[in-house]
Amino acid sequence: GDLRSVLITSVLNLERLEVDLFRGRHHWVPATQHLFGGQIVGQALVAAAHAVSRDEQVHSLHCYFVRTGDPKVPVLYEVERTRTGKSFSVRSVKAIQHGKPIFTCQASFQLSQGSPVQHQFTMPTVPPPEELLTQDELIQKYLQDPNVAEGYRKRLTKIQAQDVPIDIKPVNPPDIFSLEPQEPKQLFWVRARGYIGETDMKVHCCVAAYISDYAFLGTALLPHRQYCVKFMVSLDHSMWFHAPFRSDHWMLYECESPWAGGCRGLVQGRLWRRDGVLAVTCAQEGVIRVEQTPNQSKL
Repeated sequence: GDLRSVLITSVLNLERLEVDLFRGRHHWVPATQHLFGGQIVGQALVAAAHAVSRDEQVHSLHCYFVRTGDPKVPVLYEVERTRTGKSFSVRSVKAIQHGKPIFTCQASFQLSQGSPVQHQFTMPTVPPPEELLTQDELIQKYLQDPNVAEGYRKRLTKIQAQDVPIDIKPVNPPDIFSLEPQEPKQLFWVRARGYIGETDMKVHCCVAAYISDYAFLGTALLPHRQYCVKFMVSLDHSMWFHAPFRSDHWMLYECESPWAGGCRGLVQGRLWRRDGVLAVTCAQEGVIRVEQTPNQSKL
């Protein structure tokens, strides 16, 4: 329907305090009670976008998470106009809580330029989103199984209760009742809930930044399902924007983890438009600390 996306009306709607100073509030806080990284990245990009002309579009951003965010207080975003050039402009953003930076970001913007040098990978062949169940529908299906142990039923109910403003349809949902290792790859159809419409492309890029962090680092855990996660948090996050897209339309999120070690995991992602155009590339490294899971059946 035409219900406005909460990502536009609330999550990414910053309050301007000064020319280059903004305040952001929290919509969804994960069970870890740490701030959701995608929210910080998305809000930082909104702040940076306020400091460039409408004709300039973001083509890349590089971020570091330097302290754990506090979900009980707002975040201040301080923008520095690092460089304004003829074709490219750079904006630096510092996210602050309790007087200390919790996150830093540099975003680069470009005026549109044509070039005959063009190529891209080929989009994976997958079923269309209309043929797949949403994450909420999959959880409901699992909950209807009378043999599911009470502990897992509570965990599924907790996930189902999360008010995440994203629609997600896993292409190959992992078997949640198995500890067998799986290939470190995931495919999701994703989109913002609600209507955003035709608008400045920077808005859709900010929404994609929010979406890109959801379930991303979890890809690195698929070969290691025999372990229980003690601590998992993003260290850095990078994005490159290649082509126009609508973040409220279904896009295929292709995620893969080429490496993990030293209590860290690396994940790479690609967001594809339905017509096969590569819209966004992402990369993230995070801390992953685990402990051995007791050998017990999940049923």
